Amino acid sequence: MSRPRRIPHATVARLPEYLRILVELAHSQHDTVSSGRLADLGGFNAAKVRKDLSYLGSYGTRGVGYDVLGLLDEVREALGLTAARGVVVVGAGNLGRALANYSGFEERGFPVLALVDADVDKVGTRVGQLEVRHADELPALVIELGLRIGVIAVPSATAQDAADRLVSAGLKALLNFAPSHVSAPPKVAMRRVDLARELQVLSFYEHQLGTSAPGEPAR
Repeated sequence: MSRPRRIPHATVARLPEYLRILVELAHSQHDTVSSGRLADLGGFNAAKVRKDLSYLGSYGTRGVGYDVLGLLDEVREALGLTAARGVVVVGAGNLGRALANYSGFEERGFPVLALVDADVDKVGTRVGQLEVRHADELPALVIELGLRIGVIAVPSATAQDAADRLVSAGLKALLNFAPSHVSAPPKVAMRRVDLARELQVLSFYEHQLGTSAPGEPAR
């Protein structure tokens, strides 16, 4: 049996955008889409789109394009979205509670199934349908709920401890919202969302171009 082709990181980073576009096309009942149309909708180069999709084994049909539903399934398969990935949020502060209460995650296949905190004053309180559990319960919750992804939503001072707890509980994918660097073992996938950094980048464009940012018309 042949091994699957390795998908470059740059291509992986674009797959969620392809997914968004294809979902919209499917909802509007488009049966096919050309690489040029995908490029226009995503702000990409058509040749890059064709190269990206070739890593999934999709080459389209000349003069017709790609089958929207078929390509949608292939992108979902590549992203591991054929089954829901249960999420646990560590940190029941303002950010953690907001993330745990956001319905958009479940709509995209990432239901937040648990919210934990080490603060005993927060344990037992409720956020939407969830009861805040103690962080010491993480190993049992991972097994009980089939959790797959951990979200770190704690202050910088406790971010590394949160990551260590998640790794010790058996999770292999972490999303870090803490405004600090967090280390994890090589076999654990770690992504960082730095909201302050994004605001700083926006500040640069606002400073340079008024209120316009790349891809947006100036007012």
